[in-house]
Amino acid sequence: MSKKNHAFPIITLMPQAVGVIQTVGFPAVLAAADAMVKGGTVTIVYFDKAERGEFLVAIRGPVSEVKNSMEAGKEAAEKSYNGKVASHYIVPNPPENLLSVLPLDFTEAVEQFRVS
Repeated sequence: MSKKNHAFPIITLMPQAVGVIQTVGFPAVLAAADAMVKGGTVTIVYFDKAERGEFLVAIRGPVSEVKNSMEAGKEAAEKSYNGKVASHYIVPNPPENLLSVLPLDFTEAVEQFRVS
């Protein structure tokens, strides 16, 4: 009887970050969201309208990936037609309290797209 070597993937939990970009107008947030998911291994966890015709998108993923994605998203938003980034922020290693109160957790709706 031969023994089979089963290779199990080693899962290393990388420190997670949350990144948020708020833009003026929908085309800019669409460009930002597209560039963010293409710019790093991140998952969009939240999108909504803000005040005064502004929109926001939030991502989660490993800290280094969120940083890369945020840069790509800000650049794409600014290059879109009349695009303007109103605000942006990265929270590395958000505490559990923050994730339980704000809508930034990996929900069932986004779980199928989760890459990290």
